[in-house]
Amino acid sequence: MNTKFIKSVIEKRNIKKDEQHISPIAGALFGVFLVIAIIGAVMGDGRISEGLIGAWVVGWALIGIYFLFAMKVASQWEKVVVLRLGKFIGLKGPGLFWIVPVIDNAVMWIDHRVAVTSFSAEKTLTKDTVPVDVDAVLFWVVWDAEKAALEVTDYNSAISWAAQTALREIIGQMTLADILVGRGKMDADLQKIIDERTTPWGVTVQSVEIRDVIIPPDLENAMSRQAQAERERQSRVILGESELQIAASFAEASKAYINNPTALHLRAMNMLFEGLKEKGALVIVPSSAVDSMNLGAMSGLVSLAQNNLPKEK
Repeated sequence: MNTKFIKSVIEKRNIKKDEQHISPIAGALFGVFLVIAIIGAVMGDGRISEGLIGAWVVGWALIGIYFLFAMKVASQWEKVVVLRLGKFIGLKGPGLFWIVPVIDNAVMWIDHRVAVTSFSAEKTLTKDTVPVDVDAVLFWVVWDAEKAALEVTDYNSAISWAAQTALREIIGQMTLADILVGRGKMDADLQKIIDERTTPWGVTVQSVEIRDVIIPPDLENAMSRQAQAERERQSRVILGESELQIAASFAEASKAYINNPTALHLRAMNMLFEGLKEKGALVIVPSSAVDSMNLGAMSGLVSLAQNNLPKEK
């Protein structure tokens, strides 16, 4: 599909060049001279000999033909390559210029504006043997019309194929991971390689942009599962680190109660109070804590205090 697109672009550019071989102004002047010849022949009929009338018509017709083929007009963004008897004599344009009919020939009308070429590499193996499809866009411009006309047969198609082969070469030197995360480096490498190939043709590459990288569906699913597993692993690591931090905090807090049993009893009483102040609350404490901190006596006192509270009417 991409090759068809490139060919259509080249054909459009060639059609445009063919249409510009004859200037509209030259065509208009040819028509004017032809009308002058016809009017002169009609007005001179019967008063001028047929030989003179024929010479009149032929003379004005030749002048019109000369203007038709000698007068050329190039657009502001164009340069015209002119050959004289097959030899290069120079570049013409932009604007009005003249050539010698039959002897001179305006062979190419070269556009100096920035051109865009889309190219791709299908089912190309990466360095780690993964088939990928890569689409890219090339921005280039002709800086030397003489080289573009004389050094290469068709610089449009040559640029497109040079870009495609360079893309395949770059893909073969990179792993899939590098292609997915290193598009900027890939763009720079492509621009350098393509520019080295097109500079002798008078063409410079302004930039290369990777549009899309398509991988096989099976590999895409495997990479998705791998990414999910990696995220799960990271979450478990974070949870473990949090537990370590909590344990370290408890260990640091326990140091305050080692040589201060009164503070430990007060803390235990506070914990029981917080747990029993809610109606229907159930507090479960280890038996070792009951023995070491006399929590049984304290819980009994709390229960007795609750039973002695005045009942609500």
